[in-house]
Amino acid sequence: MTANRRNGSLVRLLVASTPHGAALLAAAADAGLLGTARERLLLVANTAPVPETVPAPDALPGFRPLRDRFDRVLSWNAALAPLHPAAWAPRHDDAPLWERQLRSLWDLGDAAVELVVERVEAGPGQALARIFPDAPLTVYATGLSAYGPTPGRLGPLVGTRVRRLLHPGLVPGLRPLLLAEFGVAADQVPGRVLRAVAARAARELPDPGAPEGAVVLLGQDPHAPGALPPGEEERAYGRLLRGLREAGHRAVVLAPHPADPAHRVRGLARRVAELGLELYEPQGAQPVEALYERLRPALVTGCSFGALLAASTVHGLPASHGGTAVPSAGSGAYEGGGPVPAVIADALLPGGAGHGDPADTAELARLVRAVAFCAQPRVNPELRDGTERFLAAHPEERVRRWFPRRLLASLALPGGLPAGLGPVVRNPVVRRAARRARALGRRARG
Repeated sequence: MTANRRNGSLVRLLVASTPHGAALLAAAADAGLLGTARERLLLVANTAPVPETVPAPDALPGFRPLRDRFDRVLSWNAALAPLHPAAWAPRHDDAPLWERQLRSLWDLGDAAVELVVERVEAGPGQALARIFPDAPLTVYATGLSAYGPTPGRLGPLVGTRVRRLLHPGLVPGLRPLLLAEFGVAADQVPGRVLRAVAARAARELPDPGAPEGAVVLLGQDPHAPGALPPGEEERAYGRLLRGLREAGHRAVVLAPHPADPAHRVRGLARRVAELGLELYEPQGAQPVEALYERLRPALVTGCSFGALLAASTVHGLPASHGGTAVPSAGSGAYEGGGPVPAVIADALLPGGAGHGDPADTAELARLVRAVAFCAQPRVNPELRDGTERFLAAHPEERVRRWFPRRLLASLALPGGLPAGLGPVVRNPVVRRAARRARALGRRARG
């Protein structure tokens, strides 16, 4: 360790790939949650499938008021070009070369580095954790992913470096599960600070021209865990828009996710127009939290569930998922974090089977943990007993609809198989044989 590092020379490198991430990091700085450092550098990563077609977070309206929280703003895309920042990570043998390159490129010298990233198991966070192997890590969650499981088993050499989880606390009383297997402490970014940051950014936005009483319609991030497939998304939005018209709403402000493909945005705009609703599209992609403060809509709806909960709990606006928080067909929806965001939205917001009743927090926590176990049983094996008890006590369709029968059967959980077969399936010998058979089947197919 160099003398500089022993003497506390620290550079904090914060990574943002969305406007939500940049806003949360600015709010965390305002709330004093980032600590002191020689320099605080914002590393902007445009991780869209085709970055050239989507503006980076620092190129969006509303970013300029966030700029003064950071000493410098750097581009991860520029540092990696022509490599794609979402999919690339260095080989372990190449990581020291990349560290020397980036220290020189960004003028870091011999300073100690601390990383603040949105994900550490993939994307820029994974690459930077490999490049700076001694850097402690802070992970942040912009929406409801904090309450879901870690998406896959994280190696202990990385997981034990994570010191904190920053999150917006969208569900008061619900304890985050992300990275809990490493005992990571969770710090909540205060809602009042998040709203103040959004209000300041809102002053930079152009007037969307929408009348008072307009509805903000949110698009979803197509790459988020549990995102509705295109066909299901189209049907869900069709039901939602018909419901808006029947409820007497006339003006709709379209707020697509920055990563939503242009053809899907155009298709949604056509559907709005076909139903006779007035459509307003703000100029360029805008941070939706700033749009909330700029417009103060009569209703926020859609299937971006974290943004819906933020509208309700942080910005004090009426919000509804409008029937879009529905179980996706099949167990494929359990990849990554599973349907945890949809489960929470259905329980706490109006618009579907959950009826938006203020759910008992303890009961909601049991449901979320059962879904989390089914999504990542190897990450959170300690949740099995609680999941079995929860499912045995809740045979009703309102709960079981979130748990595909085939998935329950593969995990030997109540509801997957007739009761008489349960002891057989739970037998360790039978389960090992089933795993071997599945592995052989995958090899045969691939």
